[in-house]
Amino acid sequence: MKKNLLREITPLTQSDCFTLFSRVKTAFDFPLHYHEEFELNFIQHAKDARRIVGDHMEDINDLELVLVGPNLQHAWFTHHCKSPEIREITIQFHKDLFDERLLRRNQLSFIKSMFEKSSRGILFSRETIQSLAPRIIGLNQKQGFDSVLELMSILHDLSISRNMRILSDLSFTPEHFTYNSRRVERIFEHMNNNFDKNITLGEVSKLANMSNVSFSRFFRQRTGNTFIDSLTEIRLGHATRMLIESTNSVAEVAYHCGFNNISNFNRIFKKKKGCTPREFRDNFSGTRIFI
Repeated sequence: MKKNLLREITPLTQSDCFTLFSRVKTAFDFPLHYHEEFELNFIQHAKDARRIVGDHMEDINDLELVLVGPNLQHAWFTHHCKSPEIREITIQFHKDLFDERLLRRNQLSFIKSMFEKSSRGILFSRETIQSLAPRIIGLNQKQGFDSVLELMSILHDLSISRNMRILSDLSFTPEHFTYNSRRVERIFEHMNNNFDKNITLGEVSKLANMSNVSFSRFFRQRTGNTFIDSLTEIRLGHATRMLIESTNSVAEVAYHCGFNNISNFNRIFKKKKGCTPREFRDNFSGTRIFI
């Protein structure tokens, strides 16, 4: 993995269907990154900014709508954009929001095809964007089940739209993180349910009915990560959400998320997110909702 490529730990939890983040800003400040969730990004008034998706790079127009698949690197950069008021709406949703068996049904075949293409990034046509922009902008006004239905409807309309453009080259394949193991899934469920407590290697090894050494090797082979790194990522995910949603101090967030040392939390957070927890909170000056 490239040193300047950030694996983003999104604040979306398994209890959420999707999150929507809306803000007006003067520049793009997030580095090249990837994450396990799908992302639909709508941007207005950012002509001459630059988009990178996979191995594809180009300057954008004043209207932009891109669907990025799981684990595909992407970023927008200010570049030559002079706009004083860039509008951005980012929607992130789990890759298993639509069950695979559901996607095999005839009525969802277009969405299934679109999701497959999104592994290389999809840019939608100007006509499609103009048609769907009011609904994307209005999505944060809906609540609960209605908002989920509206997102699904928007995704369906995108999937049957004309003149969508695939961005990244076929030879560019993002890293995929598939565990294919009930043991690993059980361990992740345990970590997600107890992230605020002290979780030891011995504890999870026993849960998997393996020795510490065997479990460590097995876990890394299946996930590409150590047990400690995975637990840290889960805790950081909960911490980013708490920073956005609560008024708790950074120290309180750290302790609530299983970090017993505030300086250690700040150091790890900055290393993984590219900014301090306080800077992260300040950057989220827009509206974020979780459904």
